[in-house]
Amino acid sequence: MRRGDEIRERLLGIQARIEAACNRVQRSAGSVVLVGVTKTKPLEDVLAAYEAGLRHFGENRVQEAEEKFPHLPGDATRHLIGPLQSNKVNRAVKLFRVVETVDSQKLGEKLSRAAEAIGISLAVYVEVNTGGEESKAGVSPEETPALVAALSGLPGLTVEGLMTIPPPGDTRPYFVRLRALSESLGLPGLSMGMSDDFEIAIEEGATIVRVGTAIFGHR
Repeated sequence: MRRGDEIRERLLGIQARIEAACNRVQRSAGSVVLVGVTKTKPLEDVLAAYEAGLRHFGENRVQEAEEKFPHLPGDATRHLIGPLQSNKVNRAVKLFRVVETVDSQKLGEKLSRAAEAIGISLAVYVEVNTGGEESKAGVSPEETPALVAALSGLPGLTVEGLMTIPPPGDTRPYFVRLRALSESLGLPGLSMGMSDDFEIAIEEGATIVRVGTAIFGHR
């Protein structure tokens, strides 16, 4: 099977699983955005996924996105789903329209200034460390309301919701916690769920799922 056909087949399978998960909880499949995680994948795979109908793409690193994202057509939405260093903010705002990993007021302020400077509006998500893991980025659930409030007043940014990468294992309780937190803050967006657990995330309210391996495989 040609690589492009393989990606198309995998993508159709993921979309069918998204629809089934939505049906189980009486949601519209259109309420979930599938972000294809292109980390470590070659440009050919990225373009094949676009040809197969994918329109949202996520990268973990600015440098890798710089090599691939400029080749995507203009209707593709580019998400940053990895940590962002302050010294790469100006480069990031030229590439991405969604930043899912804002975890400090300082980073939000830098993104705001950079977005304003080039006349764009960035959608941002606050990354929440729902599992309290020291090895992971994100603010604690307790710190989240204050950060959301601080970011909400910044020009050039729209706080759309919350994002999390829970500890491995039973992830459902962490998705439940993030949803409750987002509802308490009046935020509609929930970016949660990856290849192994995106269906559980959808059942718990995810509006964005970030899927890499299930679309592109391990190659």
